[in-house]
Amino acid sequence: MRMRPTLSWTPDEDLPPGTTDLEPVVEMLGGGGVLVLSGAGISTESGIPDYRGEGGSLSRHTPMTYQEFLAAPEARRRYWARSHLGWRTFGRARPNAGHRAVAAFARHGLVGGVITQNVDGLHQAAGSGEAVELHGSLDRVVCLSCGAFSPRRELARRLEEANPDYAPVAAGINPDGDADLTDEQVEDFRVLPCTICGGILKPDVVFFGETVPPARVERCREAVREAASLLVLGSSLTVMSGLRFVRQAAESGKPVVIVNRDATRGDRYAVTRVALPLGPALTSVADRLGVSVPGPA
Repeated sequence: MRMRPTLSWTPDEDLPPGTTDLEPVVEMLGGGGVLVLSGAGISTESGIPDYRGEGGSLSRHTPMTYQEFLAAPEARRRYWARSHLGWRTFGRARPNAGHRAVAAFARHGLVGGVITQNVDGLHQAAGSGEAVELHGSLDRVVCLSCGAFSPRRELARRLEEANPDYAPVAAGINPDGDADLTDEQVEDFRVLPCTICGGILKPDVVFFGETVPPARVERCREAVREAASLLVLGSSLTVMSGLRFVRQAAESGKPVVIVNRDATRGDRYAVTRVALPLGPALTSVADRLGVSVPGPA
């Protein structure tokens, strides 16, 4: 499955307005067997901006495509310089109330699985250990030549040693861990090769224009087949890689509920869309279901 580099979406039909009524979410979770599909919006309360919401990073930043990354050393230098700086901030992010609520619902048997479009690892850090990372994770690095995987922290250490004085001021951090820097701020950054074969290193994430591994896609499809319902949290569903699971659920007669402040590309497949901030909304749902959500670690 290839991620289309679709960066924006404009509704081409009249969609029902969002509601502030949480009862559909309470009823869905109360019935159990819920599959959660999360997007960047669930991580905004952890200090990681989303792509398309108010103040989203796409207003100032265009994510690098897989084709750009492969095409030139200059593109890889730009990516790694920005990603290395972003990692310093990104790696300090902690799960928020939304992540913790999803993990609590799973512990109580109400959520049967999590698919996340995010690459931040915050669902796992909150306790959702079986979350399927649809687009990979920033905490791993892969060599495009020999296929070897290594921890991101190991590469971060090597890059710190190779660029000891690298400390530019970034205009912002993006959902993919990329910092906003100018061309002048990245021109002297030193990129490092694979320690095994000298090949090109890439974060183990699916770039725009890249193919999601078929086995991972099938794992998600199977999760949809096994679920009683689908709860979408914080995703505009602009990218087809996430939207297709909403379509699959709806076409098989399974209810879909979306919690997202803005209209989404999946609204027409949903029973309703709740337009509320995720952390407070899911905490309120947990209270009504008698589910205890732990505080921050």
